[in-house]
Amino acid sequence: MGKLTMGALRAVLVVVLVGTVSVQALMVWALATDPEDGSLPLTPLRLITILGLVPVQVALVCVWRLVTMVRRGTVFSDAAFRYVDVVIGAIVAVALVWFAVTILNAPGQREDPGVTVIMGGVGLAILGVALLVLVLRMLLAQAVARDAEASQMQAELDEVI
Repeated sequence: MGKLTMGALRAVLVVVLVGTVSVQALMVWALATDPEDGSLPLTPLRLITILGLVPVQVALVCVWRLVTMVRRGTVFSDAAFRYVDVVIGAIVAVALVWFAVTILNAPGQREDPGVTVIMGGVGLAILGVALLVLVLRMLLAQAVARDAEASQMQAELDEVI
């Protein structure tokens, strides 16, 4: 991964992290100051937003750590699995939060149930991303195994020479 790519990715990670923290702060402020009005249950949605952004932030930090490992050339190690596993868990948590929002929103969509179906589909798509990252984790496991095998063969070759 080139320096420009890593720099761009880190810039995106910082912007998204700052954005999520800002949204959380605004939701806490809204909980503290705004009375609940309107047809939607705003307090549960605000609480879900505050808590739902935590797994996103955790995933951002793990991706930052993985990018650091790429830069150092240590990504093909057992330590990378911990971060990838946390990212998978965070994506599943986001999907569960999305399903909670879908459930809260569903009673207000009785005249147009298509919105609830679409929201359920988005939740399934989020779970699909978790499955995709799981497949990438399996590829990482294969690469780590090949790297260990190559190191062992190199050591045996060095003994012969």
